[in-house]
Amino acid sequence: MRNLSMRVLVLCTAIVLLCQCNTLEDDCRAVAQREAEIARETPGDYYVGRRYYLPYTRFWGYLRRPGESWRKAKLVIMDESIVHNPDRGYEPPVKGAIFGFDQNYEYLLSGSYTGEMAYDPSTDQILPVFRPTQFTVRDKKPGFLFVPSEKYAPDYVTIRPLLIPNPESCRQAMAE
Repeated sequence: MRNLSMRVLVLCTAIVLLCQCNTLEDDCRAVAQREAEIARETPGDYYVGRRYYLPYTRFWGYLRRPGESWRKAKLVIMDESIVHNPDRGYEPPVKGAIFGFDQNYEYLLSGSYTGEMAYDPSTDQILPVFRPTQFTVRDKKPGFLFVPSEKYAPDYVTIRPLLIPNPESCRQAMAE
């Protein structure tokens, strides 16, 4: 019986490792394609933002400069003193709350970092503050943010730039 259990464990481990290789290869291909698209973006004085909504958090989502990889994106808190976030409305638990309807929308933003940092008590993070002056929806269904295999979980921060495989990992996965 012990021998059978050991075989099952070895088989399960092998399956998990094989699945991870395929996922890593798939992620690497998709990230390379996305990075090529990003490299063709028009330079300018604007930001590309991806809304990342989690209930009860104060951050808005990720921002990066045009032409920069999502690897350099920063999770930010918005200063709404000039313009409100596009989804500004009542938040849960208020009945009929509409806050966060734009989860994963991609925006083009004008504005600037204030140089200040703000604390998000729900995630225990100190994040940069961005003061937008304009939001323009770029895409309501832009697909994955960091890698295709990322899993969105509304209970805690699961999507981070660290999910993007580094180039060396991709070279090794593609060589095997």
